[in-house]
Amino acid sequence: MKAMLDLVARHKAGEACGIYSVCSAHPLVIEATLAHALATGAGVVLIEATCNQVNQDGGYTGMTPNDFRDFVHAIADRVGLPRERILLGGDHLGPNPWTSLSADEAMAKADVLIEQYVAAGFRKIHADCSMSCADDPTPLPEETIARRAARLIGIAEATQARVGGEPCVYVIGTEVPVPGGAAEDLPELEVTTPSAARDTIEAHRTIFAEEGLSAAWPRVIAAVVQPGVEFDHHKVIDYDRAKAVALSHALDDQPSLVFEAHSTDYQTPKALKALVEDHFAILKVGPGVTFALREAFWALDAIEREWIGEDRASRFRHIAIERMRADPRNWGKYYHATGAALRFDLQYSLSDRIRYYWPDPEITAAQEAMFANLADNPPPLALISQYLPDAYAAVRNAALTPSPANLVIAHIGAILESYRAACVAQPEYAYA
Repeated sequence: MKAMLDLVARHKAGEACGIYSVCSAHPLVIEATLAHALATGAGVVLIEATCNQVNQDGGYTGMTPNDFRDFVHAIADRVGLPRERILLGGDHLGPNPWTSLSADEAMAKADVLIEQYVAAGFRKIHADCSMSCADDPTPLPEETIARRAARLIGIAEATQARVGGEPCVYVIGTEVPVPGGAAEDLPELEVTTPSAARDTIEAHRTIFAEEGLSAAWPRVIAAVVQPGVEFDHHKVIDYDRAKAVALSHALDDQPSLVFEAHSTDYQTPKALKALVEDHFAILKVGPGVTFALREAFWALDAIEREWIGEDRASRFRHIAIERMRADPRNWGKYYHATGAALRFDLQYSLSDRIRYYWPDPEITAAQEAMFANLADNPPPLALISQYLPDAYAAVRNAALTPSPANLVIAHIGAILESYRAACVAQPEYAYA
């Protein structure tokens, strides 16, 4: 992971540079990410899988780490992006998928998880053991969290030594609330205190030394904290750099550490840039890009109905909503409204629980029918402009072929561009 080490070194030397990480397993999101990297000349692109998405049991995607790697590489080959420009990361790797088990059982599963991720070529590893298992106290003591993380990183180091390839880089710590967006309405967030951030780092550093992992410590490149950004179903808490100024300087005396900011979805371009300038040099995005995917799908559904006609349309949007209603397992714990308010949340909640339903066979079949309708009967520019203005601009300015997939990819690309722009150092920037 020389690219990540070099990025951190540049940032610590005073360059306001960063990198964004896309956490999604949807093929169109991955294709949009790789196509955007190719079009903008990005040296590397960072794609991460979470422990719930991808694990040895298949996760909710049905993919193991080897499967996910092959899935991403196949899309890269089709797009024309060299595989060596793709960095694969594992997010929140630890016992989280198995917290209903005892700590011993859950950590044994986490051991296998880490080994499989590293053996598959993932080299950016976020070791997160902050969650309590069935027989644990809540919250877990900092020492327990750090010792479990060190255990997993020890396995990662041994696996990399066995399989070869670049050494791993590591991320420690976790954000509050839980990853993926808050399940309830959020009050104002408390920014992690500088002392809490330093305590987490020092606990991990000490235990690394005790566990014989001192050689790996210089490759711990980031700590996850709460900079005061989050979203719930209906609103976004925007980054307020005045409230995070003390935290942003908490790593000034750490020569190889930056912050990693999670839940940056829906932040404004200005806020994203401020985060990078304030040393949150790794920006994670997931629901923000899948929300854009859903926007594009809904736009195509509207175009199809207007252009093809209701009688021949795929009814994609209707089918997706009905399938969610029929199978509430992925939203029932999160959405508590009824009637019209529930219908709104199923479609438009910022937590984007609909993303779990795109692989549903009925929804997939309806999407394919919608794409086929629009491929056989290309819509006029006026309708593309009406419903997908960013994609329309790509069609007009970049000579993009207006296939349904390309229109979706262009719409997602507009979100990715905000992240790319935030991560590029400006020549006039003065290090604070």
